[in-house]
Amino acid sequence: MRRQRLFIFATLLFFGISLISGFGSALAADAKAPAKAQFETSAVSAVLMDGNGNVLYEKEPHKKLPPASVTKIMTLLLGIEAVEQGRIQLTDPVPVSENAWRQGGSQIWLEPGEAMTVKEILTAIAVVSANDAAMALMEHIYGGEQAAVEAMNRKGEELGLKDTHFASVNGLPTPDHYMSTYDTALIAREALKHPLYMELCGIKEFWLRDGKNWLVNTNKLLWWYKGADGLKTGWTEEAKYCFVGTALRDNLRLIAVVFATPEPRSHLRESMKLLDWGYANFAAAPIAGQGAVIERIKVTKGTEKELQLVAANELNLVLPKGQTKNLQKKVVTEPSVTAPVAQGQKCGELLVFKDGKEIGKVDLIAEKAVAKAGFFLMLQSMISNLFSL
Repeated sequence: MRRQRLFIFATLLFFGISLISGFGSALAADAKAPAKAQFETSAVSAVLMDGNGNVLYEKEPHKKLPPASVTKIMTLLLGIEAVEQGRIQLTDPVPVSENAWRQGGSQIWLEPGEAMTVKEILTAIAVVSANDAAMALMEHIYGGEQAAVEAMNRKGEELGLKDTHFASVNGLPTPDHYMSTYDTALIAREALKHPLYMELCGIKEFWLRDGKNWLVNTNKLLWWYKGADGLKTGWTEEAKYCFVGTALRDNLRLIAVVFATPEPRSHLRESMKLLDWGYANFAAAPIAGQGAVIERIKVTKGTEKELQLVAANELNLVLPKGQTKNLQKKVVTEPSVTAPVAQGQKCGELLVFKDGKEIGKVDLIAEKAVAKAGFFLMLQSMISNLFSL
């Protein structure tokens, strides 16, 4: 009897330990599970990217889908670049062809022979996704729709887009026209580099034709979401509801893209949920501002003895909340540089490490140019160095 009781006790003890051990393992597994598993979206495809290009969340990010008017983030990018390159001016008149007039869908009712300025046309594309304005602008820049589409695809290759092919300048249903949410985020990240682009996408309301037509931005996040400043909505029967949006809070830039959400405004709702999830789980660790002085190095054979090195770009690292401390910085550069030195010349790097692993870097460039010294100045410097020994 005693042996039987001991056997029962040992058996119960064994199962009890197994249950506790299993429960503990489950907790450990949950702790190690990626944060992205905690978020669900009704979008067929979705991506959350930070301003550095890191993907914080993804769901079918490389799926090729019809993008509807989200297409126009590329149309706008080419238009803005044409202005920046001086190929067109904001005050230039844009003529309207019959092809642009026939586009249909979202439009500003352009008439053949009518002309609006480049800025008005760009604004109509950014604010209300005007299909006729998009066609008129691309025809004005490239001379025709086919040449514009080819330019869009060339730009896509330049940006490294792998799952995108343009066959339309405005996103109206067209065979062999598709984008992925990941590629869309890459285009949005490029758009952020252009102040005029973001200025136009941030316009909430605009009066056209001397106050006769009132345009209201289709991107309601500009009203509804703190820090939102762009970018583009889209809808067709085929594509369903699509959106690429971006917001900036506490130095943290996030880009949210959702494709093929099911019902009206669901693309806006899902984007806000995705942004909320991002801001709840990640934080920015400011490392260096663009132009901040990071290091000073000696200059040999130059008109200056010392040169300041500055950060070529802003460096903000995005890390899970609670992990933004205990970062190590290391400056990698030669002890001196030989003149001549050009302004903006790369002279080193600032590296950032966490737990021994490199997690970020930024180029260090010359703050100003340093000319090569003449013979007498170099001779004077040599004599000065001799006497200082």
